[in-house]
Amino acid sequence: MAHKNIDKQMKQIENKRAKDRIFKKDSSFLKAEENVFDVPTLKLLYTFSNKGYIRELGGSISTGKEANVFYATGNEGEIAVKIYRISSSTFKAMDPYILKDPRFTHIRHSRKDIIFAWTQKEFQNLLRIQKAGIRSPKPITCDRNILIMQFMGKDGIAYPLLKETRLDNEDAQLIYSQIIEAMRRIYVRASLVHADLSEYNILIDTENMELIIIDVGQAVTLNHPNAEEFLIRDVENIKRFFKKYGIEEETKDLLKRIKHRTEEDNIIPADPEEKAAEQEKEKTKQEEKAAKKEKRTTKQKEETTKKEEEDEEEAAKRENKED
Repeated sequence: MAHKNIDKQMKQIENKRAKDRIFKKDSSFLKAEENVFDVPTLKLLYTFSNKGYIRELGGSISTGKEANVFYATGNEGEIAVKIYRISSSTFKAMDPYILKDPRFTHIRHSRKDIIFAWTQKEFQNLLRIQKAGIRSPKPITCDRNILIMQFMGKDGIAYPLLKETRLDNEDAQLIYSQIIEAMRRIYVRASLVHADLSEYNILIDTENMELIIIDVGQAVTLNHPNAEEFLIRDVENIKRFFKKYGIEEETKDLLKRIKHRTEEDNIIPADPEEKAAEQEKEKTKQEEKAAKKEKRTTKQKEETTKKEEEDEEEAAKRENKED
């Protein structure tokens, strides 16, 4: 019976899809369709369409381990629609980045809940990174496993990845300096670490040689227990890529530069969830401290009582002996 209901829903959606022509068919779209567009995802896409966020959904921009990104148009012009695959995402790889994030400690550990939280996390991280003065896709809206954001490109053509961009030594030095400054702003102003920064997560606007930071779903707050480890890994990735251009710098020197705060830096306030988590953490810390103090006091009282009892017993023995 359940299979019949799903088949019926799919048929209804397909009929509406053909009627409304929201989806633009091409080979990349068709190839991705089977793994991405389950019934709940299709329904949500139509909800976004009815609200004007999506007018036409086109071909695939990129396919990652957890998500597919599609080109689309809507009320905001050219947009990118990122759909996290619920059925085939390697969600276990998400655990270290989200379950220890103070903003998301409340979520359940199911595949669906982690993916929905990850989508929200990327939306929030994009907001913080933009406020820090870093060029990145403007987040427009998100729900469940779908994130809609600004398309980074022109006339349907996405900007190339750093990995794909031909650089001479002068351009490489310019981009390298921009990346280190972006890492500094992410760390100092946004209080985040990208945690997966490499030539695969940086776009280059080749018209003016400006970098664009993307794929920030895994970015963590500085109070994440692995934040420093992730930062060092990001630094090593950037060092490795630019070494071929003759650019070399010690890791400790780069970390010092990234953590340096200037007078121009405005620190972005913590998210409400992060504040609540910090308050809860402090409350737990104080409760543990009080419990330890009470335990010490109880132990001292027990030791005092025991000593008094031993003294009384010894005194009684002496009295009996004298008698």
